[in-house]
Amino acid sequence: MVLPCVLGHVLTGLRLAIGILWIVLVPCEMLGVSAGLGYAILDARDRLAYSELMALVLLIGGLGFLLDAMVRALYRLRGA
Repeated sequence: MVLPCVLGHVLTGLRLAIGILWIVLVPCEMLGVSAGLGYAILDARDRLAYSELMALVLLIGGLGFLLDAMVRALYRLRGA
């Protein structure tokens, strides 16, 4: 009974959390790991593979947009 009332707020919080996670995760992967999108960006930069670097930047943006679109779709389903 309570869940339908708070579901909109929970989904909004989830959307914000995913946005913050995505902003923090990729730069953290640049710091001290040997795998991940952040590492791949630094590796492409070091190898002067600028076309690969641009593709990675677009991939990160596309994945972020996709994650946000999934939460927005859940929000629309809640209203139906």
